[in-house]
Amino acid sequence: MTLTLYGYRYSVYTRIARMTLAALNVDYISVEVDPFADLPDPELAKITRFHRVPVLDHDGFTLCETSVITRYLATTLPGTNLIPGGPKAQARMAQTIAIIDAYGYWPMVRQVFSHGVFRPLIGADADPQMVQQGLAAATPILAQLNDIAAEGLVLNGPLTLADFHLAPMLGYFAMAPQGAQALQTHPALTKWWDKMQQHPSYIATDPGLATLTAQA
Repeated sequence: MTLTLYGYRYSVYTRIARMTLAALNVDYISVEVDPFADLPDPELAKITRFHRVPVLDHDGFTLCETSVITRYLATTLPGTNLIPGGPKAQARMAQTIAIIDAYGYWPMVRQVFSHGVFRPLIGADADPQMVQQGLAAATPILAQLNDIAAEGLVLNGPLTLADFHLAPMLGYFAMAPQGAQALQTHPALTKWWDKMQQHPSYIATDPGLATLTAQA
């Protein structure tokens, strides 16, 4: 069996897949591609028409879309059970992932993190208004995630794919001081985050932003 993951180092979605692979304790080949290149990355263009990451190749069977990849891994490979038992917990896991994808990624990562942290680090133009817009849009998202964490079916419950889907995005969001401050007003979500930061899969997949910080 050969697993190859095509991804971008700083991509939250690539990290979600890497965290899942780390939790399952399986070896895989990592291929770095750039979905943001001015010209389409030829390596990425060979395996997906959408030029987005991650893409998984499992012995010639390729998959895109992160939630599809992680569920495939969790149901195909032996190891930790990352899909909860029972329809309510499974539905809550799916709901959490859907909320993050549909509502969380853009304001938390592309607005708050990108303009509040990443773009300044690489010397690119940053717009403070984008940070404020992202914080406003993130308010109901954080509240809903806090309710889910307080319920305990997922997040502050047994480890599931929802934990891996949220951790990279919340990690980037909390790197911005405004994001960290907003998070602290949600105790159940903060409790989960304090625990998740110490999970081996999160630590092992650190994309190395500290290196950029040191160079800035």
